[in-house]
Amino acid sequence: MKKYGKLALIMLLALTAVLGGCSSSKTSEGGDTASDSSGGGDKTIHIFQFKVEIAEALNRLKGEYEASHPGIKLDIQTVGGGSDYGAALKAKFASGEQPDIFNVGGYRELDTWMEYLEDLTDQPWVKDVVEVAKEPMTKDGKLYGQPMNLEGYGFIYNKDLFAKAGITEMPKTLTQLDEAAQKLQAAGITPFSNGYQEFWVLGNHLLNIAFANQEDPSGFIQKLNEGSEKIPGNKVFDEWTKLFDLTLKYGNKNPLTTDYNTQVTNFANGQTAMMQQGNWTQVQLDGINPNLNLGILPMPINDDPSQDKLPVGVANNWVVNKNSKVKDEAKEFLNWLVTSPEGQKYITKEFKFIPAFTNIKAADEDLGDLGMEVVKYSQDNKLLNWNFSNYPEGAQQEFGSEMQAYVAGKSDKTKLLEDFQKTWDSLKSK
Repeated sequence: MKKYGKLALIMLLALTAVLGGCSSSKTSEGGDTASDSSGGGDKTIHIFQFKVEIAEALNRLKGEYEASHPGIKLDIQTVGGGSDYGAALKAKFASGEQPDIFNVGGYRELDTWMEYLEDLTDQPWVKDVVEVAKEPMTKDGKLYGQPMNLEGYGFIYNKDLFAKAGITEMPKTLTQLDEAAQKLQAAGITPFSNGYQEFWVLGNHLLNIAFANQEDPSGFIQKLNEGSEKIPGNKVFDEWTKLFDLTLKYGNKNPLTTDYNTQVTNFANGQTAMMQQGNWTQVQLDGINPNLNLGILPMPINDDPSQDKLPVGVANNWVVNKNSKVKDEAKEFLNWLVTSPEGQKYITKEFKFIPAFTNIKAADEDLGDLGMEVVKYSQDNKLLNWNFSNYPEGAQQEFGSEMQAYVAGKSDKTKLLEDFQKTWDSLKSK
């Protein structure tokens, strides 16, 4: 599959059908033990999830679900943003506190967690899943996860601050982005809010741009695994470092001590004009400053006009622990989430998710400015792949650390790319 072909076509058709009609945070409701009961004979479904952006809305959903399902309690714990969800999830299993429902990213992560996953192929909602959203969690013809949503990311920007700086043409190439940053700086506005304390902002989303711009991203990754391709000397990675450097040149002070929450808060309060994030931040941004006038820019690595694309993919998946004592109740909850009017309301209006289901319709006002930007790019067939779920296990964190060393001045471009290669080679067979 070439860079945009199959993914772009399927996403375009899927989103047309659908729309036709990470701060340091830990939130807990209830106990930690994954048991099948909670006082009075109630059954408890323990949910361990990573999206801090929807934690408050999930607790409101919890109240509605429990009221309409007597005898069922939801224990919802959220670990994400600045915390390593994957490590926290493994710790849960190691301690014997296995959740009944949790999140798996798909592809490589599917293999990692396969021994714990319930086959969901026979569930009633499967027929409505957007085809491209099934791929990350399908193995041997069976579906093991319910996709959360579709998401896209890039440089979220404050349109009012751009206008204040006299920027009339939105930057779509690297040179144009540099020129826009200069204008913002001249107007006394910090161009970028860089939350580079977070490994995933760097090792997942920013680094993905170098993979997604390969002529054949999947083929490139396969060749890295075979040893017939290398990161040092790769033209796309060399160009990508220029984008990385640009964000540092025009970014906030102390990016390595700026966590996700600080990054988003600084942007929402108008202290910076851009931040590398996605439409998942809409709920948080609205909570801080509901009057923001927002858009999303591409993340260009050169001056080719074709750089006007956004990375769009499946954010994560809900899965059911096949060893759960309440797995039938867990399946019923997931079915309710995507088939009931109440559950669909939360997906679109409260979570502001772009639905990964053809039976869930989302109005423009439900998705917000950012969601509609992602939809527009998808409908215009301007898409890049998400590739970080195909990194070797453990590489995301290692890549993030190596990029942090670069930010700190402890590495240069040559060493950075060499470090990427060493990490890939050391982890690819594990």
